[in-house]
Amino acid sequence: MSADNSCPDVSIPLRNLLNSVQCIRDRVKDGESNESSGGFNLQNFWDTLSQAVKAASQEATKLSLSFSKPPLPSPQDCERLAESIQKSVLALSTVYYWLPKSQGMTLRRVVRDATAAVLDGLVQLIDVILSSPLQSLSQEQLTSTGGVWLSCDRFPHLPRDNQAAVLDILVSCTAVVKDAIEEMEQAQAESQDPFSDVLEEEDLVSRGNQDTYWSESDRQLMSPCRGLMKASAACLKKLSAAVRANGSVDTAESIAQLDDLADIAKEVSPSVDDLALSLYPPMDHAAVELNACRLASVVKKVLEIARASHVCMEAEQGWVQFLNGAVDHNLQKAKTLAQACH
Repeated sequence: MSADNSCPDVSIPLRNLLNSVQCIRDRVKDGESNESSGGFNLQNFWDTLSQAVKAASQEATKLSLSFSKPPLPSPQDCERLAESIQKSVLALSTVYYWLPKSQGMTLRRVVRDATAAVLDGLVQLIDVILSSPLQSLSQEQLTSTGGVWLSCDRFPHLPRDNQAAVLDILVSCTAVVKDAIEEMEQAQAESQDPFSDVLEEEDLVSRGNQDTYWSESDRQLMSPCRGLMKASAACLKKLSAAVRANGSVDTAESIAQLDDLADIAKEVSPSVDDLALSLYPPMDHAAVELNACRLASVVKKVLEIARASHVCMEAEQGWVQFLNGAVDHNLQKAKTLAQACH
Protein backbone atom coordinates (compact mmCIF):
# COMPACT_ATOMS: atom_id res chain seq x y z
CA MET A 1 0.00 0.00 0.00
CA SER A 2 1.54 3.30 -1.03
CA ALA A 3 1.99 6.07 1.46
CA ASP A 4 0.21 9.35 0.79
CA ASN A 5 0.16 12.80 2.23
CA SER A 6 -3.16 12.23 4.00
CA CYS A 7 -1.23 10.48 6.77
CA PRO A 8 -2.55 12.27 9.87
CA ASP A 9 0.89 12.93 11.43
CA VAL A 10 2.02 14.71 8.25
CA SER A 11 -1.22 16.32 7.12
CA ILE A 12 -2.03 18.14 10.37
CA PRO A 13 0.91 20.59 10.22
CA LEU A 14 0.35 21.01 6.47
CA ARG A 15 -3.35 21.76 6.93
CA ASN A 16 -2.55 24.22 9.70
CA LEU A 17 0.03 25.83 7.41
CA LEU A 18 -2.53 26.00 4.57
CA ASN A 19 -5.04 27.78 6.82
CA SER A 20 -2.35 30.16 8.05
CA VAL A 21 -1.10 31.11 4.58
CA GLN A 22 -4.69 31.61 3.37
CA CYS A 23 -5.39 33.99 6.28
CA ILE A 24 -2.18 35.95 5.65
CA ARG A 25 -2.97 36.15 1.92
CA ASP A 26 -6.49 37.42 2.60
CA ARG A 27 -5.15 40.08 4.97
CA VAL A 28 -2.65 41.22 2.34
CA LYS A 29 -5.45 41.54 -0.25
CA ASP A 30 -7.71 43.48 2.10
CA GLY A 31 -5.42 45.04 4.69
CA GLU A 32 -4.10 48.55 5.20
CA SER A 33 -0.50 49.69 5.34
CA ASN A 34 1.18 50.53 8.61
CA GLU A 35 1.43 54.30 8.31
CA SER A 36 4.28 55.45 10.52
CA SER A 37 5.38 58.87 11.62
CA GLY A 38 9.03 57.92 11.07
CA GLY A 39 10.96 58.21 7.84
CA PHE A 40 10.41 55.63 5.13
CA ASN A 41 13.29 54.54 2.89
CA LEU A 42 12.02 53.22 -0.45
CA GLN A 43 15.34 51.65 -1.45
CA ASN A 44 15.58 49.83 1.88
CA PHE A 45 12.02 48.58 1.37
CA TRP A 46 12.87 47.08 -2.03
CA ASP A 47 16.09 45.49 -0.74
CA THR A 48 14.28 43.88 2.18
CA LEU A 49 11.31 42.82 0.04
CA SER A 50 13.67 41.21 -2.46
CA GLN A 51 15.22 39.11 0.31
CA ALA A 52 11.80 38.13 1.66
CA VAL A 53 10.63 37.03 -1.80
CA LYS A 54 13.81 35.02 -2.34
CA ALA A 55 13.29 33.29 1.02
CA ALA A 56 9.67 32.44 0.16
CA SER A 57 10.77 30.95 -3.18
CA GLN A 58 13.41 28.83 -1.44
CA GLU A 59 10.89 27.59 1.12
CA ALA A 60 8.49 26.59 -1.66
CA THR A 61 11.29 24.62 -3.32
CA LYS A 62 12.19 22.93 -0.03
CA LEU A 63 8.56 21.99 0.58
CA SER A 64 8.12 20.56 -2.91
CA LEU A 65 11.33 18.53 -2.73
CA SER A 66 10.39 17.13 0.68
CA PHE A 67 7.24 15.63 -0.82
CA SER A 68 8.61 14.69 -4.24
CA LYS A 69 9.46 11.04 -3.42
CA PRO A 70 9.27 8.53 -0.56
CA PRO A 71 9.89 8.44 2.30
CA LEU A 72 7.66 11.09 3.86
CA PRO A 73 9.28 13.62 6.18
CA SER A 74 8.90 12.66 9.82
CA PRO A 75 6.13 14.44 11.74
CA GLN A 76 8.82 16.48 13.50
CA ASP A 77 10.49 17.45 10.22
CA CYS A 78 7.14 18.32 8.72
CA GLU A 79 6.35 20.52 11.71
CA ARG A 80 9.69 22.32 11.39
CA LEU A 81 9.18 22.73 7.64
CA ALA A 82 5.72 24.21 8.17
CA GLU A 83 7.05 26.63 10.79
CA SER A 84 9.87 27.73 8.50
CA ILE A 85 7.43 28.38 5.62
CA GLN A 86 5.05 30.27 7.88
CA LYS A 87 7.93 32.40 9.12
CA SER A 88 8.92 33.32 5.53
CA VAL A 89 5.30 34.10 4.62
CA LEU A 90 4.88 36.35 7.66
CA ALA A 91 8.13 38.12 6.81
CA LEU A 92 6.97 38.73 3.22
CA SER A 93 3.60 40.10 4.29
CA THR A 94 5.19 42.26 7.01
CA VAL A 95 7.57 43.90 4.55
CA TYR A 96 4.66 44.59 2.17
CA TYR A 97 2.85 46.36 5.02
CA TRP A 98 5.83 48.68 5.41
CA LEU A 99 4.95 50.38 2.12
CA PRO A 100 2.78 53.37 3.11
CA LYS A 101 -0.03 54.79 1.01
CA SER A 102 1.89 58.05 0.86
CA GLN A 103 4.31 56.37 -1.59
CA GLY A 104 1.42 56.07 -4.02
CA MET A 105 -1.70 53.96 -4.22
CA THR A 106 -0.82 52.80 -7.73
CA LEU A 107 2.57 51.50 -6.62
CA ARG A 108 1.04 49.90 -3.55
CA ARG A 109 -1.56 48.03 -5.60
CA VAL A 110 1.18 46.65 -7.85
CA VAL A 111 3.19 45.39 -4.87
CA ARG A 112 0.06 44.06 -3.17
CA ASP A 113 -0.99 42.08 -6.24
CA ALA A 114 2.52 40.66 -6.69
CA THR A 115 2.73 39.66 -3.01
CA ALA A 116 -0.73 38.10 -3.09
CA ALA A 117 0.25 36.12 -6.21
CA VAL A 118 3.16 34.52 -4.32
CA LEU A 119 0.85 33.62 -1.43
CA ASP A 120 -1.78 32.27 -3.85
CA GLY A 121 0.91 30.08 -5.38
CA LEU A 122 1.97 28.74 -2.00
CA VAL A 123 -1.65 27.98 -1.10
CA GLN A 124 -2.04 26.02 -4.32
CA LEU A 125 1.23 24.14 -3.76
CA ILE A 126 0.33 23.10 -0.21
CA ASP A 127 -3.14 22.06 -1.34
CA VAL A 128 -1.71 19.93 -4.17
CA ILE A 129 0.73 18.22 -1.79
CA LEU A 130 -2.07 17.48 0.66
CA SER A 131 -4.24 15.92 -2.03
CA SER A 132 -1.59 14.01 -4.01
CA PRO A 133 -0.50 10.43 -3.32
CA LEU A 134 3.19 10.21 -2.49
CA GLN A 135 4.47 8.10 -5.38
CA SER A 136 6.41 10.57 -7.48
CA LEU A 137 6.57 14.26 -8.22
CA SER A 138 3.18 14.89 -9.86
CA GLN A 139 2.67 17.24 -12.79
CA GLU A 140 0.34 19.31 -10.60
CA GLN A 141 3.05 19.69 -7.99
CA LEU A 142 5.62 20.67 -10.61
CA THR A 143 3.20 23.21 -12.07
CA SER A 144 2.38 24.65 -8.64
CA THR A 145 6.03 24.93 -7.67
CA GLY A 146 6.78 26.65 -10.97
CA GLY A 147 3.88 29.00 -10.33
CA VAL A 148 5.45 30.17 -7.08
CA TRP A 149 8.80 30.68 -8.83
CA LEU A 150 7.17 32.70 -11.61
CA SER A 151 5.38 34.92 -9.10
CA CYS A 152 8.63 35.51 -7.24
CA ASP A 153 10.51 36.22 -10.47
CA ARG A 154 8.12 39.12 -11.21
CA PHE A 155 9.49 41.23 -8.36
CA PRO A 156 12.73 42.45 -9.99
CA HIS A 157 10.61 43.77 -12.88
CA LEU A 158 8.07 45.69 -10.78
CA PRO A 159 8.04 49.50 -11.02
CA ARG A 160 10.21 50.98 -8.27
CA ASP A 161 8.20 54.13 -7.56
CA ASN A 162 4.80 55.65 -8.25
CA GLN A 163 5.91 57.45 -11.39
CA ALA A 164 6.99 54.15 -12.95
CA ALA A 165 3.84 52.38 -11.72
CA VAL A 166 1.55 55.02 -13.22
CA LEU A 167 3.53 55.05 -16.47
CA ASP A 168 3.07 51.27 -16.79
CA ILE A 169 -0.70 51.72 -16.51
CA LEU A 170 -0.78 54.54 -19.06
CA VAL A 171 1.29 52.57 -21.57
CA SER A 172 -0.93 49.52 -21.08
CA CYS A 173 -4.13 51.56 -21.51
CA THR A 174 -2.74 53.18 -24.66
CA ALA A 175 -2.02 49.78 -26.19
CA VAL A 176 -5.55 48.51 -25.43
CA VAL A 177 -7.15 51.59 -27.00
CA LYS A 178 -4.95 51.32 -30.10
CA ASP A 179 -5.94 47.66 -30.49
CA ALA A 180 -9.64 48.58 -30.36
CA ILE A 181 -9.15 51.25 -33.04
CA GLU A 182 -7.21 48.86 -35.29
CA GLU A 183 -9.89 46.17 -34.96
CA MET A 184 -12.60 48.62 -35.90
CA GLU A 185 -10.68 49.97 -38.90
CA GLN A 186 -9.86 46.44 -40.05
CA ALA A 187 -13.53 45.41 -39.84
CA GLN A 188 -14.46 48.42 -41.95
CA ALA A 189 -11.74 47.85 -44.51
CA GLU A 190 -12.26 44.11 -44.98
CA SER A 191 -15.83 44.11 -46.22
CA GLN A 192 -19.09 45.94 -46.37
CA ASP A 193 -20.42 42.97 -44.48
CA PRO A 194 -18.41 42.24 -41.30
CA PHE A 195 -20.44 39.03 -40.65
CA SER A 196 -20.04 37.44 -44.08
CA ASP A 197 -17.41 35.00 -42.83
CA VAL A 198 -19.61 33.59 -40.04
CA LEU A 199 -23.09 33.53 -41.57
CA GLU A 200 -24.42 31.25 -44.29
CA GLU A 201 -25.74 32.95 -47.44
CA GLU A 202 -29.40 32.22 -46.62
CA ASP A 203 -28.90 33.70 -43.12
CA LEU A 204 -27.52 36.87 -44.63
CA VAL A 205 -30.55 37.23 -46.86
CA SER A 206 -33.05 36.54 -44.08
CA ARG A 207 -31.41 38.93 -41.61
CA GLY A 208 -31.58 41.86 -43.98
CA ASN A 209 -28.90 44.40 -44.82
CA GLN A 210 -29.26 46.50 -41.71
CA ASP A 211 -28.35 43.57 -39.46
CA THR A 212 -25.25 42.43 -41.31
CA TYR A 213 -23.39 45.47 -42.62
CA TRP A 214 -23.19 49.21 -42.27
CA SER A 215 -25.59 51.52 -44.07
CA GLU A 216 -24.35 54.80 -45.50
CA SER A 217 -25.65 56.71 -42.48
CA ASP A 218 -23.88 54.20 -40.20
CA ARG A 219 -20.60 54.81 -41.99
CA GLN A 220 -21.00 58.58 -41.73
CA LEU A 221 -21.58 58.28 -37.99
CA MET A 222 -18.55 56.04 -37.60
CA SER A 223 -16.18 58.75 -38.84
CA PRO A 224 -16.47 61.16 -35.86
CA CYS A 225 -16.63 58.18 -33.49
CA ARG A 226 -13.29 56.97 -34.82
CA GLY A 227 -12.09 60.54 -34.36
CA LEU A 228 -13.07 60.36 -30.69
CA MET A 229 -11.30 57.03 -30.26
CA LYS A 230 -8.15 58.38 -31.92
CA ALA A 231 -8.26 61.46 -29.69
CA SER A 232 -8.45 59.11 -26.70
CA ALA A 233 -5.36 57.22 -27.87
CA ALA A 234 -3.50 60.47 -28.54
CA CYS A 235 -4.44 61.76 -25.09
CA LEU A 236 -3.04 58.65 -23.38
CA LYS A 237 0.11 58.68 -25.51
CA LYS A 238 0.79 62.36 -24.80
CA LEU A 239 0.04 61.88 -21.11
CA SER A 240 2.47 58.94 -20.96
CA ALA A 241 5.20 61.13 -22.44
CA ALA A 242 4.42 63.92 -19.95
CA VAL A 243 4.53 61.53 -16.97
CA ARG A 244 7.80 60.02 -18.25
CA ALA A 245 9.38 63.47 -18.69
CA ASN A 246 7.88 65.44 -15.82
CA GLY A 247 6.42 62.99 -13.30
CA SER A 248 7.73 63.52 -9.79
CA VAL A 249 7.57 61.50 -6.57
CA ASP A 250 9.28 64.15 -4.46
CA THR A 251 6.16 65.35 -2.65
CA ALA A 252 2.96 63.78 -1.36
CA GLU A 253 0.98 66.13 -3.62
CA SER A 254 2.77 65.06 -6.81
CA ILE A 255 2.44 61.37 -5.88
CA ALA A 256 -1.30 61.83 -5.31
CA GLN A 257 -1.65 63.65 -8.64
CA LEU A 258 -0.02 60.69 -10.42
CA ASP A 259 -2.53 58.35 -8.74
CA ASP A 260 -5.41 60.55 -9.94
CA LEU A 261 -4.07 60.36 -13.49
CA ALA A 262 -3.80 56.56 -13.35
CA ASP A 263 -7.30 56.18 -11.93
CA ILE A 264 -9.00 58.31 -14.58
CA ALA A 265 -6.87 56.88 -17.41
CA LYS A 266 -8.08 53.37 -16.54
CA GLU A 267 -11.61 54.51 -17.43
CA VAL A 268 -10.65 55.35 -21.03
CA SER A 269 -10.21 51.87 -22.50
CA PRO A 270 -13.57 50.48 -21.25
CA SER A 271 -15.28 53.57 -22.66
CA VAL A 272 -13.53 53.10 -26.00
CA ASP A 273 -14.57 49.43 -26.02
CA ASP A 274 -18.20 50.35 -25.31
CA LEU A 275 -18.25 52.83 -28.18
CA ALA A 276 -16.50 50.42 -30.57
CA LEU A 277 -18.93 47.59 -29.77
CA SER A 278 -21.94 49.83 -30.34
CA LEU A 279 -20.64 50.68 -33.81
CA TYR A 280 -21.06 47.12 -35.11
CA PRO A 281 -24.25 46.37 -37.03
CA PRO A 282 -27.08 46.41 -36.40
CA MET A 283 -26.16 49.88 -35.19
CA ASP A 284 -28.33 51.56 -32.56
CA HIS A 285 -27.65 55.23 -33.20
CA ALA A 286 -28.99 56.29 -29.79
CA ALA A 287 -26.61 53.87 -28.07
CA VAL A 288 -23.72 55.15 -30.19
CA GLU A 289 -24.53 58.73 -29.18
CA LEU A 290 -24.66 57.75 -25.50
CA ASN A 291 -21.33 55.90 -25.65
CA ALA A 292 -19.72 58.75 -27.60
CA CYS A 293 -20.84 61.20 -24.89
CA ARG A 294 -19.45 58.94 -22.16
CA LEU A 295 -16.08 58.56 -23.87
CA ALA A 296 -15.83 62.29 -24.52
CA SER A 297 -16.61 62.97 -20.86
CA VAL A 298 -13.87 60.61 -19.68
CA VAL A 299 -11.24 61.99 -22.05
CA LYS A 300 -12.07 65.58 -21.12
CA LYS A 301 -11.74 64.60 -17.46
CA VAL A 302 -8.30 63.11 -18.17
CA LEU A 303 -7.28 66.35 -19.88
CA GLU A 304 -8.67 68.44 -17.01
CA ILE A 305 -6.78 66.45 -14.36
CA ALA A 306 -3.62 66.45 -16.48
CA ARG A 307 -3.75 70.21 -17.01
CA ALA A 308 -4.02 70.82 -13.26
CA SER A 309 -1.17 68.44 -12.41
CA HIS A 310 2.59 68.93 -12.17
CA VAL A 311 3.19 66.77 -15.29
CA CYS A 312 1.51 69.35 -17.54
CA MET A 313 3.99 72.17 -17.96
CA GLU A 314 3.80 75.05 -20.41
CA ALA A 315 4.99 72.84 -23.29
CA GLU A 316 2.09 70.44 -22.68
CA GLN A 317 -0.67 73.07 -22.67
CA GLY A 318 -0.81 73.08 -26.47
CA TRP A 319 -1.73 69.42 -26.94
CA VAL A 320 -4.19 69.55 -24.04
CA GLN A 321 -6.01 72.43 -25.70
CA PHE A 322 -5.84 70.79 -29.14
CA LEU A 323 -7.24 67.46 -27.93
CA ASN A 324 -10.00 69.22 -25.98
CA GLY A 325 -11.04 70.87 -29.24
CA ALA A 326 -10.80 67.59 -31.16
CA VAL A 327 -13.05 65.85 -28.62
CA ASP A 328 -15.63 68.66 -28.75
CA HIS A 329 -15.61 68.73 -32.57
CA ASN A 330 -16.00 64.96 -33.02
CA LEU A 331 -18.62 64.67 -30.29
CA GLN A 332 -20.76 67.43 -31.78
CA LYS A 333 -20.51 65.87 -35.23
CA ALA A 334 -21.41 62.41 -33.84
CA LYS A 335 -24.41 63.78 -31.94
CA THR A 336 -25.71 65.64 -35.01
CA LEU A 337 -25.42 62.55 -37.23
CA ALA A 338 -26.86 60.19 -34.62
CA GLN A 339 -29.88 62.41 -33.93
CA ALA A 340 -30.57 62.80 -37.65
CA CYS A 341 -31.02 59.03 -37.86
CA HIS A 342 -33.27 58.59 -34.81
